[in-house]
Amino acid sequence: MSDDGFRLQTSELDQLAQQLLHIENELNSNIPVTLWISDLHGEGDRFKLILRGRFGMIYQTCREALPSTFSSDKIQYLTQIIRKTRYFVEDHVIMDTQDVIFCLVDILRYRLSNIRNRTKNIIRPEFENTIQRLLSGLPVSDLVFEEEVLSRRLISHLASSIRQILLDRIIVLGDVFDRGAQPDKIIRILSSHWYRNMVDYVFGNHDILWMGAVAGHKSLVAEAMRITCRYDHFEMMERLGVDSSKLAVFAEKKYPVELATGRFKARTDRGRAMEKALTVIQFKLEEQIIDDFPEYGMANRKWLGRLAEMLKTGDTEGLMDTHFSTIDLEDPATLTAEEQEIIDDLTRQFTGNRKIKRLLGYLFKQGKTYHIHNNSLNIHALVPSLEDGSFEKFLGLSGRALLDYIQETIERVGKRYLNDEEQDAKDQALFFYLWCGPKSPFFGKHAMKTFERYFLKDPKTHEERTLYWKKNLLTDAFKQKLKEEFSIQRVVFGHTPVDYSKGMQMASSDGVAINVDGGFAAAYYNRGHALVHTPYQLF
Repeated sequence: MSDDGFRLQTSELDQLAQQLLHIENELNSNIPVTLWISDLHGEGDRFKLILRGRFGMIYQTCREALPSTFSSDKIQYLTQIIRKTRYFVEDHVIMDTQDVIFCLVDILRYRLSNIRNRTKNIIRPEFENTIQRLLSGLPVSDLVFEEEVLSRRLISHLASSIRQILLDRIIVLGDVFDRGAQPDKIIRILSSHWYRNMVDYVFGNHDILWMGAVAGHKSLVAEAMRITCRYDHFEMMERLGVDSSKLAVFAEKKYPVELATGRFKARTDRGRAMEKALTVIQFKLEEQIIDDFPEYGMANRKWLGRLAEMLKTGDTEGLMDTHFSTIDLEDPATLTAEEQEIIDDLTRQFTGNRKIKRLLGYLFKQGKTYHIHNNSLNIHALVPSLEDGSFEKFLGLSGRALLDYIQETIERVGKRYLNDEEQDAKDQALFFYLWCGPKSPFFGKHAMKTFERYFLKDPKTHEERTLYWKKNLLTDAFKQKLKEEFSIQRVVFGHTPVDYSKGMQMASSDGVAINVDGGFAAAYYNRGHALVHTPYQLF
């Protein structure tokens, strides 16, 4: 072989090596840090507070980036500086501004090691040259460390850059609404210019409830208002511009608090009366929908006829409450004139309210029934399935085809809502089923026992039996079926909190199925968790 031939082969080998190294660098760079969180349940202040700390990622990153000799106190101190984006003195931690600056530079350099060509967007221009020199190990002016104003501003810039770079994507698995009083605050945060381009949103059942309500489904209007009154969120209604004064007057007249003996949760007299009045209105409206759409198979939710029979015969031993002044025992599902006026007024407010439209418009425009990201299927609750591990049919569809059909319907309803167009009754009715139907991908139980829990003494009637989703996820066959149906390698879902004290596990043993629930509602504060995927680990 000639020297020229050998040199040509060497040159080709060098080019090939260069291409391989370039591909490898590309694969190992720009690895997005992704956060999964679910079931925020209206806890706006708590969400904002935890988001500032990047759900524990600031502490974790400081721990990884700095030497193992660093004490927990110093790690926690630096974490707080990054959270607050400012320098402050901590009595029990001896670190001056120069120490803090070098530590923050180490943390920023560590995080930048997996990101290419993004420092221009991360580092603010005021200190760009100084920070770039520090990152490269080059000397900088002593004034940076000696002048307090300069050093504190540099610390603020470094902390801000670290916070910005720690998180690339937020996948929210639904339910900004429910128990908490600040779902509007959560939506404003997610839709703000700081976060809107990094959020993927998947609908939850409580989102579906509110979306159906603003789309004009009257039973869902009554239900959304009932839950709001159940938690006494009157300030939230005022903030959103919903006038509940007519409802309050009606409720206190027809259902005074001393006669509301069912399991009503509102703590105020006004809230308790309104909760009961709305409960009755809701059940009446539901029965009309169930009769109009028998294909949904929801007849077991019709209780008013049975209630009327109990009241007529005096067979009330099993009832928690017997005062139903607006129920005609001969025609229990018919609204009174006052009830009709109340629900018409509330529906007009829900559908025409501009503040609510700005908030719910975000869900209609940005939300999805399911979302696929990096080979992960992200859903709120489940893909409907049967005991044998097959996908359950609803409206003649199952699996991915069912979820796509639901998404198309939601998009159609959302477009009409945002354009102030008349809705199709069949589309509206689907939202009712998606909220509480057993084959809904957002619910996951055999029934929602609202009437039973309010009014029946027997606790056996309150059971809401969980269906087959989690049981099926224990089988390799079902997980493989999901992989093939959605062309994914992992499924991440929320909806139900994981209670470790009862031996429950967040993930399947092979890591294919992961249950995420933020535990934001007060009842679940000790059970919340998020999922984070970094370039180095999934935790």
